Amino acid sequence: MNISSLISFFQKKPTQLTSLDTILIKKLKNLSYESNLLVFKDVKIYHHTSVYTINLIVLDSLRGLYLFESKEWTYDELKNADIQKAQNQENSNDTLAYENTQSIIKNKFNELTHNDGVPIFNYLMMENLNADEYEHLNDSFKSLLPQEKIIFSDSNQADILKKLHNSCEERNDLQSIDNIMGTLFIQYSILDTKGDIHLCTDEQRAFIDTPLQPITHLTGQHGSGKSNLLLLKAIVELLNKSSKRVLILKPTALACDIFKKKLLNIIEHAIIEIDLTSIEIITPVELLNKHILKLGKKLVSHIEIDSKLMKKSYNVADTIMCDDSDQLPNEFILYLNFLQKKSTLLLVSTLHDNANLSKNFRNINKKINFYKLHPHAKALQLISKYMAKKAKNILLVSNSMSREKLKEDLSSFIVGSPEVINSSEALINQNFNNLLFCNYSDINELNANHVILMDLCFTSENEIEYAFNLAQTSVDILYEEECDEITQLRNRYEQGPKE
Repeated sequence: MNISSLISFFQKKPTQLTSLDTILIKKLKNLSYESNLLVFKDVKIYHHTSVYTINLIVLDSLRGLYLFESKEWTYDELKNADIQKAQNQENSNDTLAYENTQSIIKNKFNELTHNDGVPIFNYLMMENLNADEYEHLNDSFKSLLPQEKIIFSDSNQADILKKLHNSCEERNDLQSIDNIMGTLFIQYSILDTKGDIHLCTDEQRAFIDTPLQPITHLTGQHGSGKSNLLLLKAIVELLNKSSKRVLILKPTALACDIFKKKLLNIIEHAIIEIDLTSIEIITPVELLNKHILKLGKKLVSHIEIDSKLMKKSYNVADTIMCDDSDQLPNEFILYLNFLQKKSTLLLVSTLHDNANLSKNFRNINKKINFYKLHPHAKALQLISKYMAKKAKNILLVSNSMSREKLKEDLSSFIVGSPEVINSSEALINQNFNNLLFCNYSDINELNANHVILMDLCFTSENEIEYAFNLAQTSVDILYEEECDEITQLRNRYEQGPKE
């Protein structure tokens, strides 16, 4: 190989790292388990309408980002190379062939955080060149590609780590891992209700990166991030193919509106451009009525599957995503399977054992209290206590009869009236203040610091579990008589002495 200039040397198309890990990549991944390294392989940066692929990037939380380019050059190819520095090529130890990628990363950080983000260091991975062979190369090659910036085929883990650490001294002024990588890779960035960024876990990233099958199941316990992943997956589907149509099903109209707001927040945060009309977020009943209109049949107000719907195909979207599918009737899931024949179907459900997602991100240290007293009187006392302490976001979940009586009696305890959530109403028509009342069927997509649960003996286990996991700070369970639902909760969650 006769190389006349460094520019032509670097303009040779970089080797794409295959899906199979090379020996050097395996060594890097092994290092990540032993040090402050986070390895990302074959990842994409989405920015505005553009997408950029990075073959291998590693975050050192104490130093910065390492970019790696893999080359298959052998000693025989390099030994006769006559390398001269091109005039427009910067001669720097921290620049090899990734100037463009560095610029992309810095632009992403500047637009989102108004700074360059973190230091970036570049390395070559020479899979077919060992350290001894390098010593016999032309001095011009070694001056432009210094040994300390090359990972050789025979480099051991200690050598690799030493070279990475020599990039700069440790520093304590870098942003958190979540902020750095969540800003860079929006497809792995979960925004919480406060707007803080949380980087997806390995298993969450694996779901985002894995192509959807004709029927895909996403399962996990309450608080495992299923709904957030569904939303990220929908966005990535469109980023990878803008002509796609994605349909997302949420149980209630209110949940749909809250989900639409989350979608807008993510897009605004990420600085990406997608056609929002390509993502439709509706309830199961709305989907049925769209299909029914095609057939000229009478519209329905609840989930009811007409036999003709199962005979007439309906190309509603390229991808259908159904959240909380385990809360829907089996006949509706069969209907979705029928529609899936011309699309991909993602079913999201709650599962504790053998789930796709194993981690629970809800506060496991929240205070849990069981009160075997008159529920109505105790609810009044608790609400008064929370309001006196100026507690934020209190949610009482009960049946309609308990709720109306409590609302009436609270007038003598607190200033103002609690807001009653109606999941069939749009978000714009509802007022979310610090004290909310709702039924168990209305709680999808809600969150609260303090949750008060009543009427559990008349409620399904799935609804109780969902309501229980809405709380961030405390859960108060009020009951007058023991029942199976109370017993199960006590066995799983009871802490400390009963009051």
